[in-house]
Amino acid sequence: MQIKKNIKRLLLYRLCLVKFKEMGFNKVFSYNLGFEAGVSAEQIRKDFSHFKITGNKKGGYDIDEVLEKLNYIFRRNEWQKVIIVGMGNIGRALSHYECGFTERKQYIVAGFEIDPVKIKKTYNVPVFPMSTMQDYIRSNSIRIAIMAVPSISAQEVCTQLVDSGIKGIMNFSPVLLQVPKGIIVNNINLCDELEIVVYTAVNFKNHYDAHKAEGIISVGKKI
Repeated sequence: MQIKKNIKRLLLYRLCLVKFKEMGFNKVFSYNLGFEAGVSAEQIRKDFSHFKITGNKKGGYDIDEVLEKLNYIFRRNEWQKVIIVGMGNIGRALSHYECGFTERKQYIVAGFEIDPVKIKKTYNVPVFPMSTMQDYIRSNSIRIAIMAVPSISAQEVCTQLVDSGIKGIMNFSPVLLQVPKGIIVNNINLCDELEIVVYTAVNFKNHYDAHKAEGIISVGKKI
């Protein structure tokens, strides 16, 4: 099951609302929020309506009320225990990002690794052998996992996670995982994300240069 786009937009709205609050605003209209978030006011209202977030046509949305509802939607009032599978460069980096996760009440409780050398290294979280992973998940009621393992073992690890009770996976492995219905997978490929930036930046420049050249030609004709 893929994450819906409106969920990602809600996170964007929350970021914008926090900014408005820090600037001293108490209320915000959909067109203000839409301008800041880069979406239409209609889309804002549609997304909020879907999650039963209401406002007032004359007074707009109360920022504190909307943030409270968004925090409830994303379970920010509850601690979410998370494990990392694969303690290579990505797994190690994520284990050191404790302050960011803690702020959102997402607590990385453990890491798992198959390489004995990596297990002996010092991390911000306890790291255990892969052979103990399934028992740990079951005994600690873990529901969320971050996967950062080589592609060759990704599906096997994914199957073990799901069989152990994991319901949501943040996947850094460059593989499209096959999971049962009802299991959430968020695929994150840093190389793909960078390629998107490169493509967009280059094509925007080419588009801009082409229009600029046409403008110069047009001016030349008028002269």
